[in-house]
Amino acid sequence: MSATVSSNSALTPPPSPRSPTLPTLPLPAAHASPPAPLLPGSAMLGVLGGGQLGRMFVHAAQAHGYRVAVLDPDAASPAGAAADLHLRAAYTDAAALAQLQQVCAAVTTEFENVPAAVLRQLAAALPVAPPAAAVEVCQHRALEKRWFVQAGVPCAPHAVIESAADATAAAAAALLPGILKTSRLGYDGKGQVTVTRADDLPAAWAALGSVPCVLEQRLPLHREISVIVARGRDGAVVHLPVQQNLHRDGILALTQVPAPDVEDGTARQAVALATRLAEALDYLGVLCVEFFVLQDGSLVANEMAPRPHNSGHYSIDACDLSQFDLQLRTLAGLPLVAPRLHSAAVMLNLLGDLWFAAGSAPRTPDWAAVLALPGVHLHLYGKAEARRGRKMGHLTVTAGDAASARATATQAAALLGLPAF
Repeated sequence: MSATVSSNSALTPPPSPRSPTLPTLPLPAAHASPPAPLLPGSAMLGVLGGGQLGRMFVHAAQAHGYRVAVLDPDAASPAGAAADLHLRAAYTDAAALAQLQQVCAAVTTEFENVPAAVLRQLAAALPVAPPAAAVEVCQHRALEKRWFVQAGVPCAPHAVIESAADATAAAAAALLPGILKTSRLGYDGKGQVTVTRADDLPAAWAALGSVPCVLEQRLPLHREISVIVARGRDGAVVHLPVQQNLHRDGILALTQVPAPDVEDGTARQAVALATRLAEALDYLGVLCVEFFVLQDGSLVANEMAPRPHNSGHYSIDACDLSQFDLQLRTLAGLPLVAPRLHSAAVMLNLLGDLWFAAGSAPRTPDWAAVLALPGVHLHLYGKAEARRGRKMGHLTVTAGDAASARATATQAAALLGLPAF
């Protein structure tokens, strides 16, 4: 099977003996009779999830005068520490959900693995964004791939692996070398393994727990980009600039905006495809779509996230509206206006490894030296303990032009002991 993917036509995935059934995505009730906008300062908003994405949403909402309630079981939740109300309970806890429903005028989620049934339950009583059906698609790689195909968005040739028979099928062997990924709960490079030979596929599937997986053909990748769109209740869509990303060990390491190596036509196509997905899903909220740019210049969708995304954090400091402002506006029914990039930016992800750079004992990085550089914006997420591979914060460098931003970011990376880029 050819590794070349057309940039303007959908791929038909190889047949699988157990292709999941596409869910029906009904129009949310809000479409028939949209609720009145929740004006700044008028209400309490709810967030399911207490990590850094929730924390940054809390900051954006509070800046507009809203109060925020966070539902998260972790007593040390970064978002809970910033919120006006922290409900320390499981996402399925009936009493906590009842309280959230009672005190909040609208609810969002900061991560895609919140139970979709909980979102549906809340949506029966108050506005919820993103919709449960769209989140459910993003929770399952096989469903996500099928939605790519249905929406006419190119993606890698793939097959669903749900049994030992699937793992030895000719359709699967035709995709090798490839990457086997668990259909659920895979992130930051976790839950996936590279498979080169057909004989190794059954063992690889067993090593991942013999759970439903997707096998994707390995393609000749040139670079990675992402685009963040926001879609409102009226179907209006705005977007942030296309972001060029660098991953290390499956975790985002760096984002550059404007994307230095992406042609204008490619950027426009990425925005158009992400918009197409949002419309196909009848989406409400902020949606990030990650793309691979292949060696021949064509685009392939990798995955989508029904929430703000690590690659969009630069927007807090480099745009007049951040991705969290857009999340707030879509949730509250406020007007959507196109964000403007006012500064070139480089965003560096800060993992817990930085605290262990000098040895086994953790030590605080030299923030003073980094903050002495011009245009540096440090964001730490309030996590109590640094661990290797854990996202502890990010550093955004802004400047009047891309070359200056990159030069300063290179200095900051060297001071922190991060690899050159």
